Amino acid sequence: MKEKDVLIPIGKDEIIKARQTLMRYKSDKVNLEKKIVANEDWWKLRHWEQLRTDPKEYNPASAWLWNVIVSKHADAMDSFPEPNLLPRSEDDRLEAKKLSSVIPVILEQNDFERVYSELQWYKLKQGTGVYGIFWDCEKNRGLGDISIQKVDVLSLFWESGINDIQKSKNLFYVTLCDRDELKESYGISDEDIGTADVDLAKYRYDDSVDTAGKATVVDWYYRKGGVLHYCKFTGNTLLFATENQPELYPNGWYDHGLYPFVFDTLFSIEGTPCGYGYIDIGKDAQTQIDMLNHSIINNAMLASRPRYFIRGDGAVNEEEFADWTKDFVHTNGNLGRDSIQQIDVSPVNPIYVTLLNNKIDELKETSGNRDANNGGTASGVTAASAIAAMQEAGGKLSRDSSRGSYIAYKQMILQCIELIRQFYDMPRSFRISGEMGRVEFTSYCNRELLPRYQGECFGVDMGYRTPVFDIEVSPQRSNPYSKMSQNELALQFYNLGFFDPQRAEAALGCLKMMDFAGKEAVMQRISERADAISVPVSPKGRVSLSPPVPAEGVIP
Repeated sequence: MKEKDVLIPIGKDEIIKARQTLMRYKSDKVNLEKKIVANEDWWKLRHWEQLRTDPKEYNPASAWLWNVIVSKHADAMDSFPEPNLLPRSEDDRLEAKKLSSVIPVILEQNDFERVYSELQWYKLKQGTGVYGIFWDCEKNRGLGDISIQKVDVLSLFWESGINDIQKSKNLFYVTLCDRDELKESYGISDEDIGTADVDLAKYRYDDSVDTAGKATVVDWYYRKGGVLHYCKFTGNTLLFATENQPELYPNGWYDHGLYPFVFDTLFSIEGTPCGYGYIDIGKDAQTQIDMLNHSIINNAMLASRPRYFIRGDGAVNEEEFADWTKDFVHTNGNLGRDSIQQIDVSPVNPIYVTLLNNKIDELKETSGNRDANNGGTASGVTAASAIAAMQEAGGKLSRDSSRGSYIAYKQMILQCIELIRQFYDMPRSFRISGEMGRVEFTSYCNRELLPRYQGECFGVDMGYRTPVFDIEVSPQRSNPYSKMSQNELALQFYNLGFFDPQRAEAALGCLKMMDFAGKEAVMQRISERADAISVPVSPKGRVSLSPPVPAEGVIP
């Protein structure tokens, strides 16, 4: 067979079929797209554009639902995650320690705190946030590195009826790209690019967004034979396909075989990897609050501006009467009582004001955004410890949401480890935080992450073993009260002599019964100090925990 007669796996026909699949996925997702666009209007307090019947009518929009999302986002940022890698084998202990220092640096290089914040905003509004974990060949001066991004759900298309995105037969990621940039990067013409035939759902922007010079570019991920493949095309023009280059991509696009997207769902729904958020929960209560507000404010405006009945044959000069700067109003003839009469406006019944307050309380209760969560207190509660206890009890919904985010965070970190295993084949330098916060520099590559030959045991070939790690996620509790309580606890330990090597045995026994953040580090420090001076332990274990007596001349 001649070389020109060799059939390539991905050609124009395959792209046409993939585009048909994409359009079918898009039609199945139309209701979700409408909901996402509408929820964004609610977030911008533009929901009256969906509710009002008269465009000239004034419609106040209160921000009770907006406040729910802002409060939940603050709780999410208070619980910003930190990874700690744990080895499953004793041989991998050192590698787990290195990765625990390197991965936070990779996250920092990706400005992950900003990515996490944006994803939490999206998750709270729309019910689902999506991480994109890619290998970017252009980062790090062409050496390549991991890229972590927040992905808009409107740009993703998957098979309908599934809960796990990894179970979708195909996954499409559609973006808009500048036409001139495409022609320069891939050496194609305008005819090859064609038109933007995939009409992405659009938000209602305040600015005018011009997409005339843009073209849709489709990243098509699919599995074949258990291997993840990747194809990039625009129009009917193929830009790249891993299947067409088997010598360069024998294991497909990524060795881990997973779609490079992780879904972080707030409230899950069966039959879809997406969930629903606080706007979906609170929009009805917010609508009723705004409608009651509208009626009460209209009543107040009518009552605060007097209006009058004037007879058609009356003798009052209406222009002078309407001009409040006039000290005198002229009349012709006698001014009878029936010539002019003020219009009485009945005030709103207090029961409707009570109903409004009840609807506000309903929104607070259903969303778990009570006053205590935002620093408010009930009457008579003034102690700091009591306020903190109320906040902790009222924040269980936020903690549950953070736990769900940690599950997605673990999956994201696992994909980062697999990308390190596949692409970090050359040593790279990292600035890490060492002991006592000292700045240290280390070099790292994937040599110890690659499969290791286990040799033979009793004549049996043990094959290869790939290092595997578990991920422990701990939150960065950065609120001032948590820091204050931790500092006070440390001072209490010091005053009770916990750090005195002579009292190490009793101190460790007491710490084992306690539960607080960083307990293991404190116990390890006490043990190390006791071992360093070889403290003899009493056979009866009678060690006093009274405060240490200061030496002469030392002011306690």
